[in-house]
Amino acid sequence: MQYYPIFLDIKDKPCVVIGGGKVAERKVLSLLDACAKVVVISPDVTPAIDRLVSKKKIKLVRRIYRQGDLKGFSLVYSASDNKAVSIKVFKEAQEEGILINVVDVPELCNFIVPSVVERGDLLIAISTSGKSPAMAKKIRKRLEQEFGMEYAVFLKIMGKVREDVLKRSKESDKNKKIFEKLVDSPLLDLIRQKRKKEID
Repeated sequence: MQYYPIFLDIKDKPCVVIGGGKVAERKVLSLLDACAKVVVISPDVTPAIDRLVSKKKIKLVRRIYRQGDLKGFSLVYSASDNKAVSIKVFKEAQEEGILINVVDVPELCNFIVPSVVERGDLLIAISTSGKSPAMAKKIRKRLEQEFGMEYAVFLKIMGKVREDVLKRSKESDKNKKIFEKLVDSPLLDLIRQKRKKEID
């Protein structure tokens, strides 16, 4: 296994994106989805990034990257078209012990981003360890068809049920059986069919 699979909690963590083009925009949006505090460093940005700045959703440093810009950040994406800049960003991140992803240059990354299927609290990550993003995308599309939004509803229900059950009983074996029985029940099909009475 070349990469260790992990889900990071970056809520309120300072993250920086170097670059302001379309790829940088996608990275900014994904970081905002995870509730990170985002700073973009770039002389030029897309209209969408500009709107996020004007709404105070992110901060913008409107200039090219400089050595020392990564201090205090937990994670960095380099989405610059300039390879020399990307190499400098990678070296600084390595020295500072910061998680770094230089987009589309696996050898300048200490983490890579999987293709993701998201259904509420259900996250399915697919990775080909950087060997074939096209294959990861193909697998993601297949999984998106198999796992619909009913899984998001199911997990919301399961979260509440689990909380209630654990409050009432400390018998872990008994609780485990309850959860397994619910997972194997027709609940997912009932959610799919929107049969509220039977779901309740």
